[in-house]
Amino acid sequence: MSVSLWKNCTLAPTAQPDELITQACIVVKDDQIQWLGPLDQLPVSYQTPHQTHDLQGRLVTPGLVDCHTHLVFGGHRAREFALRLAGASYTEIAQQGGGIVSTVNATRSLSEDALYHQALRRLHALMHEGVTAVEIKSGYGLDLESEAKALRVARRLAQNCPVTISTTFLGAHALPPEYTGRANEYIDLVCDVMMPQLAAEGLIDAVDVFCEHIAFNLAQSERVFKTAQSLGLPVKMHAEQLSNMGGSVLASKYQALSTDHLEFLDEAGILAMKQAGTVAVLLPGAFYFLRETQLPPIELLRRHQVPMAISTDSNPGTSPCTSLLLTMNMASTLFRLSVPEVLAGVTQHAARALGHPDVTGQLAIGHKADFVAWDIDDLAELVYWMGLERCALVVRHGAISVDRRSV
Repeated sequence: MSVSLWKNCTLAPTAQPDELITQACIVVKDDQIQWLGPLDQLPVSYQTPHQTHDLQGRLVTPGLVDCHTHLVFGGHRAREFALRLAGASYTEIAQQGGGIVSTVNATRSLSEDALYHQALRRLHALMHEGVTAVEIKSGYGLDLESEAKALRVARRLAQNCPVTISTTFLGAHALPPEYTGRANEYIDLVCDVMMPQLAAEGLIDAVDVFCEHIAFNLAQSERVFKTAQSLGLPVKMHAEQLSNMGGSVLASKYQALSTDHLEFLDEAGILAMKQAGTVAVLLPGAFYFLRETQLPPIELLRRHQVPMAISTDSNPGTSPCTSLLLTMNMASTLFRLSVPEVLAGVTQHAARALGHPDVTGQLAIGHKADFVAWDIDDLAELVYWMGLERCALVVRHGAISVDRRSV
């Protein structure tokens, strides 16, 4: 067992500006926090550690959590981006065989190794900005072989990279071309074949569904949830992004970890989420990239005290973003979230949406030692700057995973 002392920092254990500890230190034993607080209160038993690290006055927060990504995919959709700039809508592109289906074709054609190396580059970008936990969804394979391939890539990333990864099965992401006009039959495949087999192989941590008029209806979504429930898997939902179909109410019925997007969410959905303890995951990158005008109901979410998480939604079609820090700025400028709300949205609330037992989004005794030392003077700088390197050091499970102090 190894004990390390990380000293000479300003500590923000909950990433909140009103809870700072100056001249602070953290004691880590193996991969867990054993003590934290002012250095002059350090217990005698921890004053002779195996290793001492001087953080040189940096501001330290919990590791950031990106709780909604689609990092494993093939190709890109830059041409569709150009079409949208020329006036085509997301719905029109999808109806013409573009959108998710075009990425499905690219993903199916690539080997597991090729998908791994493409996703690895995107994951590294997140890690170098202080992200220590990530959700990765499937959903660009849409057949058993390709969905399994994507989920294996996500597991391989978790094995090879110092970052916590939760995998989410999103087989009900879109209707594959071979099932055109046969949505119920495809849901049969998802529920009767794909989900049970992938769960048996240990590839699934949670299950998601895209409930929308261009994807799957409430009855089909509920079939997915019932199957997940029978397999003991928690659920999530892409809900109320383009219209209000009542997906959030349905997801809350199954105690969903989160419902995500939510531009068209109404008060009934918010009340259901509040009662179920479901997190609202806001995705400003997609809102920005699609040039949407319908804002999520932020004031109603505040009024009913539904926790709001923030995530990149990193994906090739609607949010080709690998910067959670930029997403944080978007959440403040586009959605008018306050600095404390944004910081909670990428730590505590994002951790809750992730649903991983090792990820709490807070620094406390007994928690995993996942933290970031930043070259900033004020927590607001994490939301304020756009593009400026601020991440000096990332520690994940007590070990340095990213060190940019000499860059």
